[in-house]
Amino acid sequence: MELSAPFSFQDLLNIKTNSDFNALAIETFNFQYDQCDVYAEFVDHLGINIKEVNQLEKIPFLPIEFFKTHEIKSGSFNAETVFTSSRTTSQNTSSHFVKSLKWYEQNFNAIFDNYYDKNLTILALLPSYLEREGSSLVYMAKKLIEQSNSELSGFFLDDFDALNDTIVTLEKTVKPYLLLGVTFGLLDFIDQYQPTINHGIVMETGGMKGRKKEQTRNEVHLALNKAFGSKTIHSEYGMTELMSQAYSDGHGQFTTPNWMKVLIRETTDPFAYSTTRTGGINVLDLANINSCCFIATQDLGKIHNDKFEILGRFDNSDLRGCNLMAL
Repeated sequence: MELSAPFSFQDLLNIKTNSDFNALAIETFNFQYDQCDVYAEFVDHLGINIKEVNQLEKIPFLPIEFFKTHEIKSGSFNAETVFTSSRTTSQNTSSHFVKSLKWYEQNFNAIFDNYYDKNLTILALLPSYLEREGSSLVYMAKKLIEQSNSELSGFFLDDFDALNDTIVTLEKTVKPYLLLGVTFGLLDFIDQYQPTINHGIVMETGGMKGRKKEQTRNEVHLALNKAFGSKTIHSEYGMTELMSQAYSDGHGQFTTPNWMKVLIRETTDPFAYSTTRTGGINVLDLANINSCCFIATQDLGKIHNDKFEILGRFDNSDLRGCNLMAL
């Protein structure tokens, strides 16, 4: 028998205050401890008394590496789809078992609509993601393209000629658009074309995957700004293991929907948190109710008031996570 989530999507939309979020997060922790075997075993392994988990900072965060080795589900259900991560030669892929694509669509649409006009023409430059199965980013981009109702919207893979022609057309007709691109794809594009962008938004989704020399987000943004003549570069922060996305409208500082929070764990103590120093990013994504809402990522970041910044990744993060959190 499939188990229903303890709240509806409307309940997520109704979160307005920290108190609302905290109460639902504790309820969700108890639900997932009861219904997600992997998470429960992890919590028990840490020797945590669940009755004492009464605030966000006491919730254990599951290392993201577990998505590479375990089936992370809250409840028993047949997944409607399985999103998978990209990989390099020596890496295993992460798998996210999605109970409901309708839930995923409701979620990313609600988040996107809060930041951007749904009528934007969407130009998607996601070559490495299109070349494999199971990308949650490609699924989201495909739906946004369909919903844009623009005949110019679409995927461009590596057809830089067509992409440049489309940008020139949109600039001439003064139509707003979004150029959504994986980082190395955008950098490859500006090696060949540098159209002036006045009426469009450029958004990078991260991702080099060994295709180019690693650069900081600031270096990438400076290169894109110079090429396109734009003032700011937007960013999307999402991952296979999550349901929700965070967006930045410039300067690499991200905001989250009301049902998603980021905590910064100390690099020397995964159960201590900082609001001033750089540390590991822990994500609370309440929309991830059918998987695990509490994930310790491999990313390094810092909090800036109500926003967060990505500053890099842990070295040998798989080894650290497995060593610290092995069941």
